[in-house]
Amino acid sequence: VQLQAYGGGLVQAGGFLRLSCTASGGIFSVNGMGWYRQFSGEQRELVASITPGGITKYDRFVKGRFTISRDNAKKMMYLQMNNLKPEDTAVYYCKADLDFGSGWAYSYWGRGTQVTVSS
Repeated sequence: VQLQAYGGGLVQAGGFLRLSCTASGGIFSVNGMGWYRQFSGEQRELVASITPGGITKYDRFVKGRFTISRDNAKKMMYLQMNNLKPEDTAVYYCKADLDFGSGWAYSYWGRGTQVTVSS
């Protein structure tokens, strides 16, 4: 089972990035998915989440600037980040609840991708 996040990088304030997360490895279906971020020296926190039906939630600091989406057929999730600010600098992780056919979903984390926003 592999959950991989990619698309991070260095961008100037006001710029944009698009993160992608892909799930692979014997997965029957993907339930809830989410993007988290971890600032240096702090705990991981939720940025945005999305259900299989497309219901979304956002942290108040990113609402209106970030958009989460998913492609259920491809087992992929995206985070479009616009108008980036230096305070968005963090390591971003994807998380997914994966069902391998038993009806039970297990949470998996992808390796983080660094997002750095310069002022």
